[in-house]
Amino acid sequence: GILIQAPLPKHLSETEVFNRVASHKDVDGFGTLSIGKLVQEIPGAFAACTPAGVIELLKRSKIETTGKHAVVVGRSLIVGKPAAILLISKACNCTVTITHSQTKDLAAIVRQADIIIAAIGKPKFITADMIKPGAVVIDVGINRVADATKKNGYAIIGDVDFENVSKVSSAISPVPGGVGPMTVAMLMKNTLDACERANARG
Repeated sequence: GILIQAPLPKHLSETEVFNRVASHKDVDGFGTLSIGKLVQEIPGAFAACTPAGVIELLKRSKIETTGKHAVVVGRSLIVGKPAAILLISKACNCTVTITHSQTKDLAAIVRQADIIIAAIGKPKFITADMIKPGAVVIDVGINRVADATKKNGYAIIGDVDFENVSKVSSAISPVPGGVGPMTVAMLMKNTLDACERANARG
């Protein structure tokens, strides 16, 4: 497996670089062919690791997805778009709304969600008043904020106001320690799958 460490220097095209990786080694799932296979639900497609980790987290937590309204906050290639693709797949059967920085009345849309995937890159952006009671919240955000009490001078917090949202939601993933470890696990899974397929090809 080959993984391209993003973000790349600005003079390089991420799409072009991602597409330099052979699809059978694209364990990050960012290549055009990998994304196309994911959209078409072709078996064996490599899914981007963080969104795949989100889905695995929902499954392992026994969260029902069929018929649920999932709102994805963020439209990045790394999380938002592939998460939406996975959520609308026949494996999840969610009805999906994607919101982003230009969405009008974003809070009202998020408030309708049964499942919220927060991946907008803004610390504590999702607040308790945006959550329908009993909703499931998956926080993908990784934000460094200044914190003089920490030895390194900063704290890692998510896109969700965990302390207050946790009082309204039925389930919520923490930051750190939630989606992050699942991302690593899914990268290992994709790499193992790539190895097994290579061995099968001979």
